[in-house]
Amino acid sequence: MPKTYLAANLAAIFLTAAGSASAAPLALQCGQLIDVRALRIEREQTIVVDGNRILRIERGFTAPNTAKVIDLKSHTCMPGLIDLHVHLGSAISRNSTIEGFSLNPPDYAVRGVANAEKTLLAGFTSVRELGAAQGVSIALRNAINQGIVKGPRIHAAGTVATTGGHGDPTNGLRSDLMGQPGPDRGVVSGGAEAQRLVRQRYKEGYDLIKIATTGGVLSLAKSGDAPLLADEELAAIVATAKDYGMPVATHAHGAEGMKRAIRAGVQTIEHGTYLDDEAMALMKQRGTWYVATISAGRFVAERAQEQGYFPEIIRAKAAAIGPQIQGTFARAYKAGVKIAFGTDQGVAPHGDNGKEFGYMVEAGMPPLEAIRAATLNGATVMGMEKDLGTLEAGKLADIVAVPGDPSKDIGVMTRIGFVMKDGAIYRQP
Repeated sequence: MPKTYLAANLAAIFLTAAGSASAAPLALQCGQLIDVRALRIEREQTIVVDGNRILRIERGFTAPNTAKVIDLKSHTCMPGLIDLHVHLGSAISRNSTIEGFSLNPPDYAVRGVANAEKTLLAGFTSVRELGAAQGVSIALRNAINQGIVKGPRIHAAGTVATTGGHGDPTNGLRSDLMGQPGPDRGVVSGGAEAQRLVRQRYKEGYDLIKIATTGGVLSLAKSGDAPLLADEELAAIVATAKDYGMPVATHAHGAEGMKRAIRAGVQTIEHGTYLDDEAMALMKQRGTWYVATISAGRFVAERAQEQGYFPEIIRAKAAAIGPQIQGTFARAYKAGVKIAFGTDQGVAPHGDNGKEFGYMVEAGMPPLEAIRAATLNGATVMGMEKDLGTLEAGKLADIVAVPGDPSKDIGVMTRIGFVMKDGAIYRQP
């Protein structure tokens, strides 16, 4: 094959994957624009985008001489959305348990490519990927950053699990297959092993650490809420991760495991089903963020009613834990806990991330606060608030728009009409 032909085809592939970018400035004429800092809606605004940055925002429908106009007059514009809890390589189904024995990391990587595009087209331009087959989330992150495939900006989490805990890959196996997995399989026992595995995750290129301080719903183990990590192990994980600039996200359902993690200094509590008053007070005192993932709770609760969907050891936990997360969210919001947006998609279907907004509003959070949780708050958790999370001059051009007014109908957040990430357009009316 001639080199010029190959180069031309590679260039075409990269341009297709990267989305539709414009050399000329773009003028996005927005019927409404959400100021997520002030929690208000501005009418008739024009966002001028030059390259991958917002150049300025002007009142009225303007059109600079050299700019290409994008008509969003019937839409509400807002910052690109951020989902802090996804699993792009996974998709829960009746076959998930057997697939755990038959699929390899490349299989999950291919699925991740498809799910990443679904997530981006749903308006989510940034995500935290909180657990995938070894190396998958790093490869996917890098491919997206290089423009090879379409997807959101990814912060990839390296996992640290305990023996028999949520994340131990040998749970539920027969004894001759179970063995005693160690740090080489992501499982630790004691502070020294925990410290060594965090350092290994840094070496592998992960952006943050994901731990489980209690049992989980979808693991093949009996308890979904028993505490897992001892204080010594938590201290080693958090201190070592801090040395390397890696935040710690914490899967937790039970109150005791949450409190241990909060005292140790983790950044976020994920799920938080049995969050009690003491844990909420600790979160407020320590500045810990809560990422509720109501979507996952509702999904597993519904599927627990379907005969044979889950193995019985999982079904019982799904029926008990799943229905409670939305109520916990309502109490945490009322108590003043800091809340950021996350869904746990990969449990619930990819691309349906926007349904979480409706669940948050049902639980008592006003619509614009729910949107702020998925924009400014998400950017703050990711350490990217200087570049993302608000529509302001100088920030990265991550912009989405919905047809209608989400302050009056939060359901429009599931009907994304326009998606721009890093100045490139991936969806438009």
